[in-house]
Amino acid sequence: MEHLINQRVKDLSISGIRKFFNLIQQYDNVISLTIGQPDFPTPSHVKEAAKKAIDDNFTSYTHNAGFFELREAACQFVEKKYSLTYDAKEEVIVTNGASQAIDIVLRTIIEPGDDVLLPGPVYPGYEPIIRLCGATPVHIDTTQNEFKLTADLIEKHITEQTKCIVLPYPSNPTGVSLTETELKDIAELVRGKDIFILSDEIYSELLFSQKHVSIASFLREQTIVINGLSKSHSMTGWRIGFLFAPKEITKHILKVHQYNVSCASSISQKAAYEALTVGMNDSIMMKAEYEQRLEYAYMRLCQLGFDVVKPDGSFYLFPSIPTSRQQSSFDFALELVQGAGVAVVPGSAFSPYGEGFIRISYAYSMEQLEEAFRRMERYLTT
Repeated sequence: MEHLINQRVKDLSISGIRKFFNLIQQYDNVISLTIGQPDFPTPSHVKEAAKKAIDDNFTSYTHNAGFFELREAACQFVEKKYSLTYDAKEEVIVTNGASQAIDIVLRTIIEPGDDVLLPGPVYPGYEPIIRLCGATPVHIDTTQNEFKLTADLIEKHITEQTKCIVLPYPSNPTGVSLTETELKDIAELVRGKDIFILSDEIYSELLFSQKHVSIASFLREQTIVINGLSKSHSMTGWRIGFLFAPKEITKHILKVHQYNVSCASSISQKAAYEALTVGMNDSIMMKAEYEQRLEYAYMRLCQLGFDVVKPDGSFYLFPSIPTSRQQSSFDFALELVQGAGVAVVPGSAFSPYGEGFIRISYAYSMEQLEEAFRRMERYLTT
């Protein structure tokens, strides 16, 4: 019966990140710097709130958009942190992680024949959904622009088919972000055009060198903001994301969400409420540790001769492969596994514009990072 499967689905492949992660499982004694999984436990008070929710029998369906107090807390969080104002009744949806939010947004706004502009390199979770919608992902080369999708690059690629621009900053895989001025320039370029901005801000609480600014501050009426707790509160498995947009947009996204999942897990929603209220600043300690790891990993990469743009946030570095190696990113990453016992992600997993680079996650302990770089140094300098 496989011949009856939707051809768009058959044409998809699994994420290059997971593909490489699965490949290296056959090798022993490998230090993996591949997955963007915080190595901190979920804060204890958040876990206790979830246990209490179970004991209190908060185990039924909630409102499709999430229980109201959580939506209120989410709106208060982004207002306090980023000066964004949304109505908890009609302008926020609690989702099953940021990934589900991306899915329902794109399925709501994209139609066959549309174009969606993306930075290249970029997180691989957008393109498959765009293609499933019958639309075309248009990757824009940012490798000569410090990985920033700025207004001048966007302007060259806008056509009558352009329906949406994805701004995933701070970025996975590069760690860079956009400045307030750069966001204002994009807002002015797009203002009044029939183009949505999908602003994926899941790493907003992990920004080191500047305060996070959302493009929704300047272009609220055309912007859909996605955020969540996976990275900020080390809650990847709880699957809680948030989607903010004007009510005339969210009322349609909510229909897709309703038929997709009904609602996010009620237990996870109670944990999320605790995270956004009592734990509003839980990320500060984690961020301080990530910044220390960044300084170390960036220094070691420079010592080893890698050319790398220093990130503003998240927990990734995206160095280019030394020109002397003359290898594809996949071959170089595989050689590091086999020769050095260190796993990174080939840059080609992040669009064709990621070729020639590797992604290193520093969401690992200093001990693991130090040993990984010792191994890389021994291998690459002998």
